[in-house]
This record gives sequence, structure tokens and C-alpha cells, in this order.
Amino acid sequence: MLNLNNKSVLITGGTGSFGKMFTRLILKNHPTIKKLVILSRDEQKHFQMAQEFSESEYPQIRYFIGDVRDPKRLEIAFEDIDIVIHAAAMKHVHLAEYNPMECVKTNINGAENVITAALKCGVNNVVALSTDKAAAPINLYGATKLASDKLFIAANNIKGKRDIKFSVVRYGNVMGSNGSVMPFFLNKRKKGDPFLPITDPDMTRFNISLEDGCEMVFYAIEKAWGGEVFVPKIPSYKVIDVATAIAPELEQKVIGIRPGEKLHEEMITSSDSYNTVDLGRYYAILPQKSPYTTYTKEDYKEAFNAKDVTEGFSYDSGTNSDWESIENLRELVKKHVDSKFTI
Repeated sequence: MLNLNNKSVLITGGTGSFGKMFTRLILKNHPTIKKLVILSRDEQKHFQMAQEFSESEYPQIRYFIGDVRDPKRLEIAFEDIDIVIHAAAMKHVHLAEYNPMECVKTNINGAENVITAALKCGVNNVVALSTDKAAAPINLYGATKLASDKLFIAANNIKGKRDIKFSVVRYGNVMGSNGSVMPFFLNKRKKGDPFLPITDPDMTRFNISLEDGCEMVFYAIEKAWGGEVFVPKIPSYKVIDVATAIAPELEQKVIGIRPGEKLHEEMITSSDSYNTVDLGRYYAILPQKSPYTTYTKEDYKEAFNAKDVTEGFSYDSGTNSDWESIENLRELVKKHVDSKFTI
């Protein structure tokens, strides 16, 4: 059972959707936490978040303005921190395509800065958030997140005698997060738009709630040995089914796939299958065997009662066996996006 009693936790990008939910769950389930540092470069988001989680009501919280691009600022922020959750990233595919080096500076250089600061400051545990777009990437955002994943995995090889581990959590589209499809369609409906734009009628995506994404991170904090990429077993949906669930009265117009988009998202490629184990609720892609790895796949399977996946196994939203129905999508929209939603 995870116990964060008297621990200090820092969340990079902590004023975003994930950071707010993770903060809510920590304060609810781990009220004796020593310190919770919210690091973000956006002062307005800090101000807004402090309206919900005020420092007077929650004296554990610190609102720390800083950017993962700034290594010296990170070293100051990471002092006396036990656990770092790295959620900061440039995440919008089309903006990354137009501003590639800005994405590289945040997602790749920022990851390296987090690793270096964690090693210098005596942090014990680092969990980095990834994305399904990092598996077999075709866009710059996915490519930078794959590079970031590789940096965090490799960081376990250079820790020396330090008591620290680095792991990665990878999941799909988060319901209700900023820029996601459900609030996008809801806003179109509320504005009275005559149609909903559909990129492709066959497009699918994985679906996960913010709470379940946070629970994965708690799992990684407690269970990771270092070097894993944890992947959840979650349902898929068709984008046209989301549109039908939210606004069945509106026409759906196919506008074509945007640059950098996939028809279906992957989280585990067939090439990953040789290093992947089934943990029951999650999969774990383990680090490849090398002179630097500190445990074997067999050690891991025995410790967690894990099983091999079949050779050539892959996990993508188009061939997934678990699907959200239109009726269930309506309930999820009401629960996770807009409590006043009705059809």
C-alpha cells in the first residue's frame, strides 16, 4: 500500500489537468504528505489553481514558478524532494509541427534537465508521463516523447550508487482534458454549430479518465523497479461514436486527417512484445537486456506474477478487444466532462 507520509512530491506542469487531479487525490488520500510542490511556468494557472487549493487551507502546497527548460531553476525546485512526477510537455500535435524546436526544447531538453536535477538533488523516484503517440511516432510530438521516454529509461544506467529509480507511464486520450475531443464537440454543440468536423469515419482512440491516469502514476511510484514503461488496459472508441453520443442531431462532416495524425493509436508495438509482460491491470515494457540493467525479465515476472505476451503482440486502438458504446460514452461525458450534459 503506497504511503506518502512525510514525503515531498513535486509535479512539473502541475497546473494542468493531470496536475490538478493528482493534487486532489494526494490531498484526499495522503493528507500527511510533507510537501507538494506545483511547478509550472504559467503564473495565471498558478493563481487559478490556488483558488481551489489555497496555501492557507493546504499548508503542504507550494506554488513554484519555473520552466523545465531552466536547469538551474529545477535544481532549486528539487531540493528536499523525494518524488518527481514529470507531466510538463508541449502536447498539441499541430503546434509542434509548426514550432518543432520549441517542442524539442521542452519535451527532450526539458526531460534531460529533469533527470540531471533529480540526480544532483537526491530525488528517490521519478515517474514521467508519456503518450500513445510515442509508440511508432509519425509526428514530431510523438517523436519527442519517444526520445523523452528513452532518456528516462536510460537514466537508470547512470545513477551510480544513488537511491533513485526512473520509470514511465504511457496512456491514451484523457477524457475532458484540455484540447481533447469530448469538450471540443460539446463546445461546438453549445455554440449551435451546424455540424461536427470528423477527421475520418474510421478513426479510433484509446480512452482513459484522469483518475485512472493518476492511479497508474501512484502504481508506478509504489511498484516500479526502474526502466519500465507502464501501459494500461483501457477501452477504445470511434471518434464518430463520440460525436453521435454528444450531438446526434448534428451533421458529421469528414474533413480529412490533419498533418501528424494517425488513424489508430498504438501503445505497444510488435517490436516491443519481446520485452513486454502482462501484469493483469497493466502491461509493462521492460528495459532491454544490457550490461547496465540491474534485473532480468524472469526476475520481474517472478516478483509480480507477470506473464509474457505472445511474440509479435501489439496493442492499438483499432484492434483493441474492449470498446466504449455510444450509450456508455454519454455517461462518461456526463461524469467526467460536463455534469449538466443531457441528450
